[in-house]
Amino acid sequence: MATARRGALAAGAARASGERARRRSTPLIGADPVVPAEDATSPARPAVKAATKKTAPAVKAATKKTAPAGKAAAKKAPAKKAPAKKAPAKKSAPARKAAPRKAPATRTSPAKAAADVPAPLASEAAAPVREAASVTPLQTPPARRPHRPAPQVRSAPSRAASRQAGERRAGSATRAPASAGAGAADERRPRVDPRTKAARDAARPHLRIAEPPLDPTVTEAPSRTGLPLPDVADLLEGLVAMLRVAAESAGIAPEDVERRIAQVLAYIRRRVDGDYEVDDFGYDADFTEKVFYPVLRPIYRHWFRVEVRGIENIPAEGGALVVSNHSGTVAIDSLMVQLAIHDEHPQHRVMRALGADLVFQTPFLGTIARRSGSTLAANEDAERLFARGELVGVFPEGFKGVGKPFRERYKLQRFGRGGFVAAALAAEVPIIPCSVVGAEEIMPIIGNMGTVARLFGLPYAPITPTFPLLGPLGLIPLPSKWIIEFGAPIPTDTHGPGAADDPMLVFDLTDQVRETIQQTLYTLLMQRRSVFF
Repeated sequence: MATARRGALAAGAARASGERARRRSTPLIGADPVVPAEDATSPARPAVKAATKKTAPAVKAATKKTAPAGKAAAKKAPAKKAPAKKAPAKKSAPARKAAPRKAPATRTSPAKAAADVPAPLASEAAAPVREAASVTPLQTPPARRPHRPAPQVRSAPSRAASRQAGERRAGSATRAPASAGAGAADERRPRVDPRTKAARDAARPHLRIAEPPLDPTVTEAPSRTGLPLPDVADLLEGLVAMLRVAAESAGIAPEDVERRIAQVLAYIRRRVDGDYEVDDFGYDADFTEKVFYPVLRPIYRHWFRVEVRGIENIPAEGGALVVSNHSGTVAIDSLMVQLAIHDEHPQHRVMRALGADLVFQTPFLGTIARRSGSTLAANEDAERLFARGELVGVFPEGFKGVGKPFRERYKLQRFGRGGFVAAALAAEVPIIPCSVVGAEEIMPIIGNMGTVARLFGLPYAPITPTFPLLGPLGLIPLPSKWIIEFGAPIPTDTHGPGAADDPMLVFDLTDQVRETIQQTLYTLLMQRRSVFF
């Protein structure tokens, strides 16, 4: 048991000595790198070989002297631990001096590591010591990656770059270029006075941002800047010049183009400033005059080529009721009648049309209808408009007239219960019959998709020669020739107050207006030469 314990202690001591030798031979971080044994081109390799030759006999002699000493100590005092005798490790000092500084593995010899073992354990540690002694200083651990050195500035910025970057603070230094030598002194730059620096910067135009320089005491901004951006005035002048050239090429007077541009700019200014009025019904006169009517005029004059007759029957002032037939699949005839009264009448009167609920429930269309003067087809709204002296337009056929098939063209549908006549009798305003020829041919209805109409909640879903075959292009109306004729006014003020409550009188006046419009339609159809001419 004791022998086994001593053997274990000897083995542990051997391992400790080998570990201690390995740690001593490992270079520290930041120390000189160790030259590997395989590097034959290293200048320190001859010195390492010489140190190895001188150290090897010293290690062998130390091993021989240590082994008998260990055996003798074990025989005399087997139970006591005597201090071990130091091996003559001084003989390896010349070898350590001869070795270069880059070989730290020669600092510790195996003989010195074996001399530190106690005497009772010398016999068991003899074998590990021999193995340790056989390790030469050349058997160094693998070379580790050296510590990355700190970066060094090898070049300095040029003087021109330093000047363009701005003045350095006082005490700052610029490293001299490498060509100036190691003894070149740093160039010190004194702090520059702000006024001097401002005067020097003013002499360099590439550093200026604006001309003239901005002054915080000036409240108005400069009219011209040094930035490469054109002014608004320059943009407008260029746009007007381009439009003048385009107008001359199209045969339009350049003065008309400039006048239109001035009107558009004035309209935009008024909308931004809020300088416009809207009445109780949502009518926007400025929008109607400047936007709505100009959009309809090309269609009115060049597409349908509307011919107006009997415009003198429209009163110059005061309230009146215009009753017209309704057709065309798309209710565009009401817009043409409204524009005809405004453009052809000497007083440029505005007709306030009464529309169905579906018109004002439709997105975007309802907003445009309100702003252009239309309102709900209700007796209350009509009476309010008559009281204000407005010209009111009504289309009694409604969707029955707009959605009727092409085979029933120019045959008036039922005018309803005559509510418009009752409103005119109550306000004692004249009734003016209006007949429109040409609207029936813009989109002839040859069929109706009832299921689709019920699915989308529409009064009808037309099938025309172009729709839905051509998709959205099928909604473009055909360029038929239009004739709008205003008949002689039918007076209502002769019936006295309370006439609106007489149903027989209301029915008779409704039938009279309907027959007048129907007969006028037949007359106009006989007079026109062609549908499109």
